[in-house]
Amino acid sequence: MTTTLPVSSPRRSRQAVLRHLRVHRAPALLGVGSLVASAAVSLVTAPLLGDIVDLAARGDTGPITRRALALAGAALVQALLAWIGLAAVARVGEQVLAGLREAFVEHALGLPLERIERGGSGDLISRVTEDVAMVSEAVRTAVPQFVQAALVIALTAVGLAVLDWRFLLAALVAVPVQVWTSRWYMRRSGPMYARTRTAGAAEQQQWLESLGGAPTVRAFGLADEHVELVRHRVDDSLNRTVGVVRLHMSFFSRLNLAEAMGLSTVLVTGFVLVREDLASVGTASAAALYFVNLFGPINRMLFLLDTLQSATASLARIVGVTEVPTDGTTSAVHASDVRPRDGEVVANGLRHAYVEGHDVLHGLDVTVPAGSTVALVGGSGGGKSTLAALLAGVRRPDHGRISIGGADLSGLDPATMRASVVLVTQEVHVFAGTLAADLRLAAPDADEQRLMDALTDVGADTWVGALPDGLETVVGEGGHELGPQQAQQLALARVLLTDPLVAILDEATAEAGSAGSRALETAAERVLAGRTGVLVAHRFSQAVLADLVLVMDGGRVVEQGRHDELVAAGGRYAGLWAAWSAGRTPA
Repeated sequence: MTTTLPVSSPRRSRQAVLRHLRVHRAPALLGVGSLVASAAVSLVTAPLLGDIVDLAARGDTGPITRRALALAGAALVQALLAWIGLAAVARVGEQVLAGLREAFVEHALGLPLERIERGGSGDLISRVTEDVAMVSEAVRTAVPQFVQAALVIALTAVGLAVLDWRFLLAALVAVPVQVWTSRWYMRRSGPMYARTRTAGAAEQQQWLESLGGAPTVRAFGLADEHVELVRHRVDDSLNRTVGVVRLHMSFFSRLNLAEAMGLSTVLVTGFVLVREDLASVGTASAAALYFVNLFGPINRMLFLLDTLQSATASLARIVGVTEVPTDGTTSAVHASDVRPRDGEVVANGLRHAYVEGHDVLHGLDVTVPAGSTVALVGGSGGGKSTLAALLAGVRRPDHGRISIGGADLSGLDPATMRASVVLVTQEVHVFAGTLAADLRLAAPDADEQRLMDALTDVGADTWVGALPDGLETVVGEGGHELGPQQAQQLALARVLLTDPLVAILDEATAEAGSAGSRALETAAERVLAGRTGVLVAHRFSQAVLADLVLVMDGGRVVEQGRHDELVAAGGRYAGLWAAWSAGRTPA
């Protein structure tokens, strides 16, 4: 059952933003102060134009040039202050967003794997891509412009009151319609954007499932069904997007009505005041210009509510991930005191289920003496990979206890965990960057000689020497593409650089052809030399060399012993060995 990751409440989202904003208080104040000064300077424009109108009406054209120069000077100062303010606010916003992104990634990496799987990879991917992009766009443009527009509106209202309080009252005629429009819009836009984001995440999840499982879909003749599932998700996402566009159209039609009402009232007020000699034509013109100049800031601010609502919905999804309980942290005492004495692995009473009520492991007891190698063999679905993941701490057992060197695995801090146990699976990731940087993920302080020694030990020195820039060759996305065997050798070299007490290899030598597999098996032997090893054996040639073989079936250990003993016993393992050996015999 898919259970999407939670969405944070508005209050918690605000608290998260404010927590990061406090660190950048000084530049934030500089930005807001500059925008206030810019808005204040912009108020000079309308009175100056009004003076020009009055001077022209009296036929006194001499001072007009000075007024025009003053207008030009005010425009330059306003532009400079606005640039400083917008740049400062945008920079602070980017720094706050960077903090939120880092907290998001740090927390996501600490989430239980089962929780991420229940939410679906599409949900998490959409949050780290689409939602982060939406908040980033808001930070760069919407937030600075919204702040600037709000300041201009507030100070322009003061300017209208200074000209004549009746002009301010006339302008306020538009406010009820604008407030009603904004409230109407915000009630609808927030939930609508949240639903649109959710629909987009569901669409992406369906794409990932259908395309990622394409071979299985074809094998079972399910293409039509999956096309229909994708169509349903796409239509749902499209319909919600069309609904947003219709909401925009209705929103702006209401704003146009408010503008017409307000401007008409200001013009009528100006006409009455001029006729009664209570204001000059220039003053009435300045009031009208003030109100007309509000069209842009008001519409921009109200329209930015659209972007801000969408960004708020995305922010709530980002912050929501940080509220999911992680695998747990240990106390300061345990984090500093608990250290495995050696590489002995002991598991007692392990039970685990991916779906409640359907255990994959049934009360397993496993002991791996320090420095020995245990091979896990058996048919597909026997629980081998699940047991490997539990022993590596990647997954947490529903019941039972795992210890390494006498230290409870769940009580180890992250640094000690990394130094104690490492898991290498059949699917490894090559990070984008130089080969040296990829290797130094396991040992940040390793020099080039140590890196090359690790690569040599796993048999990778031959192809590394052929790279155009050696260790400085860019690999991964956008760089030199590594083949499956090379990627596995890179992963095994990382294990040597980490130098853990326990190395768990889950079919880590199953890639490439037979020659490649033999090279990887040799590399695995070198990696396991001198340390505790657990092998999920894809090839029984690895089980032959293991100190102990555990035969798993249905989440239980049904046989155990050395290779020769199990073959002689004629049981389950002997049958598997015979089938594998026959498959290797040339016809």
